[in-house]
Amino acid sequence: MADTEKIFADGFRFEKPREGSPDFVKGRLSIKVPQAIAWLEKHQNNGGWCNLDLKKSKAGKLYLEWNNWQPKKEGKDPLAEL
Repeated sequence: MADTEKIFADGFRFEKPREGSPDFVKGRLSIKVPQAIAWLEKHQNNGGWCNLDLKKSKAGKLYLEWNNWQPKKEGKDPLAEL
């Protein structure tokens, strides 16, 4: 998978706060449970985590995108020989 390929979180929707909401309300996350569970199971990392970034489109719409960044492994693992 290319690093530039966007993968959106199925079953999740983030929306701006409703008009008149207090300042401490930053938004609302809606989750369609069966769809979200299937997507999370597919995109979890080896530790069982799934990282999502909240982003804003050029049109101003908020959305969640899968963050699949992982650090690059350099050289040998010093613990592998123990």
